[in-house]
Amino acid sequence: MIDAKNFQTSETLKNGTAVAIRAVRPDDRELLVEAFRNLESETIYTRFFHHKSSLSETELAMITQLDFVKDVGLVVTVPRQEREIIIGAARYAVLQTDREGKTSAEVAFLVEEDYQGQGIASRLLGHLIRIARENGISCFEAEVLAGNTAMINVFKRCGLDVRTKYEGGEIHVNIPL
Repeated sequence: MIDAKNFQTSETLKNGTAVAIRAVRPDDRELLVEAFRNLESETIYTRFFHHKSSLSETELAMITQLDFVKDVGLVVTVPRQEREIIIGAARYAVLQTDREGKTSAEVAFLVEEDYQGQGIASRLLGHLIRIARENGISCFEAEVLAGNTAMINVFKRCGLDVRTKYEGGEIHVNIPL
């Protein structure tokens, strides 16, 4: 059984960078604010579908105050100048449970530009899939901008039956777990 609240592992990226992947903690608030501040506007737009300069207090609470069953968040960190910085994050949040008892969750990712293409989102997705299965989640859903081929490819390469549907500039992704 995976203890999602205390999840932690070390991995090596494609470029050889050693990273830690761990559960989001309430005290990550300032690290998340700093990480967001360092993102380029295009990366923010690709994730949130609009431009924004900061995370709201509500968003920070949603990211850091998790129950690790219905809402699970992971961050990827590297050491920098004697401290840890966040270079990537992913989370899932339960959307609904249908009449048959199947629970779907929305999944989302964000990776700092300098580390994109290094397998971070794929690794995070793999960890979230394992945690979600143990928590009874039967399906992941995501909304991806049609031009975000890198994220679409992450989903398509996850080894599961990925279903996509194009709707008005966005692709709805459905992944039965």
